[in-house]
Parts: sequence; structure tokens; C-alpha cells
Amino acid sequence: MITVKKLLEKLVTALEDLKAVDIKILDVRKLTTITDIMIITSGRSNRQVRALADKVLETAKQNKYELIGIEGQQEGEWILIDLGDIVVHIMQPVVRDYYQLEKLWSEKNSKTLVSNV
Repeated sequence: MITVKKLLEKLVTALEDLKAVDIKILDVRKLTTITDIMIITSGRSNRQVRALADKVLETAKQNKYELIGIEGQQEGEWILIDLGDIVVHIMQPVVRDYYQLEKLWSEKNSKTLVSNV
């Protein structure tokens, strides 16, 4: 299995390859025990959100990284992929604007690794 940092790099590259919008990476280790890193990004449509999620899953599998769980695949408005050390949120812009996860997870004690990729 590869390191978390290497997987993070590969996931960001995969998301960029499929034109993910506004990729944010947050280090949330000081805020929660559920994960270390959150990737938050957007797709322009249900179809693109699903395609981005499929690419994340494919990248994790190719690198022998275990999938803990996935939610929201059917709807394609907000897909959450739990890889343990990394949780990926892929949302349509309207959903992302409504929930403002970046604000929720980065206000207190959080260190943003990369604000815009």
C-alpha cells in the first residue's frame, strides 16, 4: 500500500484529469478522529460528479487502498468516498455552496494543506 501523501497526490491528479472544479484539501487531524485529510471538490452535473467518484474509486483500487464506504452514488449530487485516512467529497456547486464544508472544517484548528489545487 502506498503512503497517504502519495495517494493524495494521485487522487488530486485523477480529479484534475476529469476537470474537477475548485479542489480543496484540508488537514483535519486536529478537528476529528474520523479522518486525517478531506478533499472537497465539485462537478458540474450529476454525470460529472459520478464520473469523478468512479475515477477516485479506480485510483484507490489501482493503488491497493481499501474503500471503507461510499454514499450518494445514485443521486450524484454529493458523493462521499471514505478511504479511511482520506475522505473525498464530490458535490455539485449548489450543494457545495449550501453546506460550505470548507468553512465548517477549516475555521478552527485546521491547517489547510493546499487551498486551491
